[in-house]
Amino acid sequence: MLKTWVTEHFIALGVPQALADEAAVVALTVAVFALAYFMYWLLRNYLLKLIRQVTLKTTNSWDDALFESRMFHRLLRLIPLTFILFCIDRLAPGQMELIKHIVFAAIILIGARSVEAFLDAVSDIYHSDPNSQRKPIRPLFQALLIVLYLFAGIFIISVLLNKEPWHLFGLMGGLTAVTMLVFKDTILGFVAGIQLGANDMVREGDWIEMPKYGADGDVIEVAVNTVKVRNWDKTISTIPTYALISDSFKNWRGMSESGGRRIKRSICIDMNTVRFADEAMLEKFQCMELLKEYVGKKQEEINAANAERELDLSSTMLNGRRQTNLGIFRAYLVNYLHSNPKIHKGMTFLVRHLQPTPQGLPIEIYVFSSDKNWANYEGIQADIFDHILAALPEFDLRVYQQPSGLDVASIRLNG
Repeated sequence: MLKTWVTEHFIALGVPQALADEAAVVALTVAVFALAYFMYWLLRNYLLKLIRQVTLKTTNSWDDALFESRMFHRLLRLIPLTFILFCIDRLAPGQMELIKHIVFAAIILIGARSVEAFLDAVSDIYHSDPNSQRKPIRPLFQALLIVLYLFAGIFIISVLLNKEPWHLFGLMGGLTAVTMLVFKDTILGFVAGIQLGANDMVREGDWIEMPKYGADGDVIEVAVNTVKVRNWDKTISTIPTYALISDSFKNWRGMSESGGRRIKRSICIDMNTVRFADEAMLEKFQCMELLKEYVGKKQEEINAANAERELDLSSTMLNGRRQTNLGIFRAYLVNYLHSNPKIHKGMTFLVRHLQPTPQGLPIEIYVFSSDKNWANYEGIQADIFDHILAALPEFDLRVYQQPSGLDVASIRLNG
C-alpha cells in the first residue's frame, strides 16, 4: 500500500511512528492536490483549446454557444476534483473527512454552475434565432436555476455538516413563511412569467408602451424579476415582471405582424369656406384627373334626382341637391389615397368628418401605410398631409389656424 510505503520511508528518516503516519497522509494529500492541479493545467491548456478548435470548425452554432457560456471550462474542473476525492478515499480511508466533504461540496457547486452554463447556452441559442421570436424561455430557465441552486445549497450544507439532506428539507418546510417573504418578488415574477408565456402577451423584440414606468420601445429581456425595455431614446426602462400582469400596457406586435401601419390624423377646415359648387367650380374640378369621373357621374345623379322632383333650382341654392366644395374635396382625397401605391388597400380605409369644434371641422384620414418602417411611415404620412395642405386652396377651402401675433398686427395696420 502506498501509504505504508511512505510511512516506512519517514520512519527510516528517523521520524517517530506516531508522526510518520500523519506525515505520510499530509505528504500524499499534497501530492494528490499537486497532481490534480497539474491535470487541470493540462486539460485547460490543451484539451480546452482542442475543443475550441473543433467548435470553430463546425457549422453549428450550438457548440459555440456552449463554449462561450463556459460550460466546458466548468466541466473540466470536475475531473481533477473527482480525482482528488477518489485518491483521498483510497489512500486514507476513514481519514481526511473534512477535506473530502469540502471537495464533494465543490463538486456539487461546480456541477450546478455547469448546468447553469448549459441553460444559458440553450436560452441564447433559442433567442438568437430571428425567426423564433416565440414565447420567452429565459424566465423559465431562471426559475429552474433558483430551484437548482436551492437544492445545491441544501446538499452542500448537508455534506459539510455530515447530515442527511432530508432533515434540511424539513427545516425549509418550517421556514416557508420566511421563504415566501424573502422571495416574494421572485415568486410573483415566476408566476407572471408563466402567464405571460402561456398567453403570449409579450416576447423579446416586441414594441410595448407602458407610460406608468416610462417605457416605450423594444423588449430586450424578459427575466423572472424584471422586463427590460430599450426606449427609442436609447435609455433602458426596467419593469417588474408581475407589473405586466397587474397593470395594462400596449403591445404593438399586432401592427408589426399585420400588413400595414395606421395613419390616423385630421386636419381642421375653416367652416366659413364651405359652399355649394357653382358651374365654374364644377368645370374646374372636372379638369382634375382624379375628379373627372367622379364629378361627372355625381352631377348626372344629382340632375336626375332634381328633375324627378321637378324643383325650381333658380330661385335659391337650397332647392334640390347640389355638390359642395368640401364633398368634392373628400372625394378627391379618397381617389388620391387610392392612387398612392404606399397605402394598403386591403385594410381600413376612411376619409370622414368628425364632430365640429371651435377650431373648425376636422377631416380625418384613417388609412394604413403598407410600409411599417418607422422612418418610411413618417415620410409617407408627411407627404400625404403636405399635399392636402397645398391642395386645399384649389377647392376654395382654408385650414383653420388660430390668429398669431402677425395676424393681430395686420388687423391693426389695416384698421
